[in-house]
Amino acid sequence: MPNLLTMNTLTNESILNLIGRAAAFEKDEELKLGGTIANLFFEPSTRTKMSFEMAEHKLGIAALPFETGFSSVLKGETLYDTVKTLEAIGVDAVVIRHSEEEYYRQLEGIRLAVINGGDGSGQHPTQSLLDLYTIQQEFGGFENLHVTIAGDIAHSRVAKSNAAALKQLGAKVSFVCPPEWSGGYETSDRLDDYIEETDVLMLLRVQHERHTGGQSMTKEQYHQSYGLTVEREKKMKSSAIIMHPAPINRGVEIADSLVECERSRIFKQMANGVFIRMAVLEYAMKGRD
Repeated sequence: MPNLLTMNTLTNESILNLIGRAAAFEKDEELKLGGTIANLFFEPSTRTKMSFEMAEHKLGIAALPFETGFSSVLKGETLYDTVKTLEAIGVDAVVIRHSEEEYYRQLEGIRLAVINGGDGSGQHPTQSLLDLYTIQQEFGGFENLHVTIAGDIAHSRVAKSNAAALKQLGAKVSFVCPPEWSGGYETSDRLDDYIEETDVLMLLRVQHERHTGGQSMTKEQYHQSYGLTVEREKKMKSSAIIMHPAPINRGVEIADSLVECERSRIFKQMANGVFIRMAVLEYAMKGRD
């Protein structure tokens, strides 16, 4: 069974095929895959975990409950041995979210399908795919679109997953963040330089839990310098949309009144997550892409 670990291994054809399958599922195409899956979330999650569970339900996949706080992980069991145990008892696939980047390198030799639900500050392929699906729904494609990704670039697996895929698909990608959060990318610290020309403004959560130093600015200062204020939104192109992977720090990355404004696609992204994850599950469990 094929794994989905990183966007870097997907061709444009594979990405567009997965998006196409998501569109079919959104149009009520029915498919009962069957099989058994376990969702191993070693970090907190609402959207990813719940939308995977909804996707599994819709596809008739039996999801075995797994709670890290009541597992042998607390006794020192390795991730490999946990997954190998699930493989031994007949589980077909696992979805894993883990704080360690590239945790999946520990799983060489595992035969069941592994779907990456987020690895530290590394990759989040299903979030990237649902973002791409949302953008395609809006614009019909990616060629020559200008996407501005603003926020905590260094610690964002969403930024890293999307940046590579968007450029591969023909979009122009700009990054805006405080200089210390550049993560090795070429960035700007002036959102105002891009706000009038961008087609997609992708805002990122400030990931305080991944920062080792003290916070250099208050929430209000961040919002005024790097967030989408009401004043900035008024300068955006009429066709431009707002995206955010969530959870949202309202009044920090985005003004509270803009979270559900007409150009916001934030909750549409969440809805699309179910259909994309249905497509990914089909890909992983049937080898179809």
